[in-house]
Amino acid sequence: MRQTFDETTDPSFGAKHLPLLRARMAEQGLDGFLIPHEDEHQNEYLPDANERLAWATGFTGSAGAAVVFQDRASMFTDGRYTVQVKAQTDPALFERRDLNDVAAYLETAKPGQVIGYDPKLHSPDALVALKRAAQKAGAELKPVEVNPLDQAWGADRPAQPTAPVTPHEDVYSGEAHAAKRARIGQAVADAGGDAVVLTAPMSIAWLFNVRGGDVIRSPLPIGQAVLEADGKARLFMDGAKVTNELPAWLGDDVQLEAPERLAEALDGLAGRKVMIDPALSSAWYFDRLEQAGATVVRAADPCALPRATKNAVEIEGSRRAHIRDGAALANFLHWVDTTAQQTLPDEREVVETLERFREATGALKDLSFDTIAGAGPNGALPHYKPVGATIRRIENGSLLLVDGGGQYLDGTTDVTRTMAVGEPTADQRHKFTLVLKAHIAMATIRFPAGTSGMALDAIARAPMWAAGLDYDHGTGHGVGSYLGVHEGPQRIAKWGTAQPLLEGMILSNEPGYYREGHWGIRIETLQVVTPAVVPEGGERPMHGFEQLTFAPIDRRLIAVDLLTPAERAYVDAYHAETLAKVGPLVESEVRAWLEQACAPL
Repeated sequence: MRQTFDETTDPSFGAKHLPLLRARMAEQGLDGFLIPHEDEHQNEYLPDANERLAWATGFTGSAGAAVVFQDRASMFTDGRYTVQVKAQTDPALFERRDLNDVAAYLETAKPGQVIGYDPKLHSPDALVALKRAAQKAGAELKPVEVNPLDQAWGADRPAQPTAPVTPHEDVYSGEAHAAKRARIGQAVADAGGDAVVLTAPMSIAWLFNVRGGDVIRSPLPIGQAVLEADGKARLFMDGAKVTNELPAWLGDDVQLEAPERLAEALDGLAGRKVMIDPALSSAWYFDRLEQAGATVVRAADPCALPRATKNAVEIEGSRRAHIRDGAALANFLHWVDTTAQQTLPDEREVVETLERFREATGALKDLSFDTIAGAGPNGALPHYKPVGATIRRIENGSLLLVDGGGQYLDGTTDVTRTMAVGEPTADQRHKFTLVLKAHIAMATIRFPAGTSGMALDAIARAPMWAAGLDYDHGTGHGVGSYLGVHEGPQRIAKWGTAQPLLEGMILSNEPGYYREGHWGIRIETLQVVTPAVVPEGGERPMHGFEQLTFAPIDRRLIAVDLLTPAERAYVDAYHAETLAKVGPLVESEVRAWLEQACAPL
């Protein structure tokens, strides 16, 4: 039976599959093998066919890696998955380490050992540190032509996805793909390039104004493209995904070709200057281009910033999508505050209820990610999803954290609300209000042009730091326009990118607090960077944020005395806008509840 991968995957995978992998490694003369979470397209969420790390170890998180030697193995994850990795991997088989320690672990290799890697799964920049570490140990990091894990997986491996690829109309994209191709082609020429190789599904979707379904919860088509400086392109995509309407949509300047022609196309770029992004494209592309005699120009994907800076049509579409989604949330929050308080349903029923309300909009294409619903202690796990034996019922005196979103043709949503079940404790109200203060700080901040999200992150955390608290995830991630719910290069976090936040970028605002074994708190809305204007009495233009998400914040959890007058005014204004925008879209009973939920503090 073909395998699928979710949080029910158990630790037995390692015991079942490591011997098969090691046998294939031995056939290739490998003492070790690297298994990243990433696939050939550096996707965050993978098709089942590319869940190599899950197959080998049992771990299904979105950030991880493994190194398998013939006599030992280690599993690497970050702080978000401390609990999950313990539940899904066998400690007798895998030593557990931090995701930043992969290179250091390779330094423990024995002299003369050969450690294999699949060049289609690793970025060239990441390989530099790994190769240096192996050399320090006297070992060799060697590319493989055939992935031994794929060989070991064999006939049980799921087929690659072939979801249909369809046009994404200009009424939603705001710009015809011919204009996009001309614009990006000119950017390539201005950078001194003759062509660019694009491998990121989000860039393929954006550039050609198409959407697919090859990646879970994201309308992404898997494929590659070569775009010439004159705007003409070759698009490599499985013919099974090509719908009847697609060739006419793409037009004569886009040549559709089978993926098997890609290597030949790269070879044909000999003698030309070819741009390619080392952060998004694997080492295989760089090796192939260099071997063909092309001049490789390492540069950021030229689609990344234009995609991230939404145009007026996309921003207005996002506004519409969020108001529509806000009505579904109002219906759900009303259910939580009435029916659920009496019946105390389990987390799975909570998830299904929210999803039914989103489906009832008639516009939902898919969820933007699997809904998180954490009751009590499960709410303290930021990436928890209710499956299997972990499912809990909500309980009086505790908190319910729900994080979910929808994919609509006009926008992608992502919102978290934390709700009291029964009467909240003073401590719950105190911690919730500190998170709310952090949230308000980011919602109301003004910042000059050129400011990065990394520079803003501490402003959100300041109210919590003052109380000796913090959270171990970023404050905000970028969001696409009917694309991925996690989109770069913009983000708000302690670490990572220095990319300035630009007008039109959509980001989340989601500080949190998590008390392990008890409950968790997170408040999340999406917001878009506004044009820079000089504030009254100011001297320099300042960007700010416009709120896109409208859903009430549980007033029972707010300790009003901890808020400043300005913070109270913000909550009241936000709730008044929520009522004005969402209220007309719900039935009278929910409208009456919403009026109470949005009443001034």
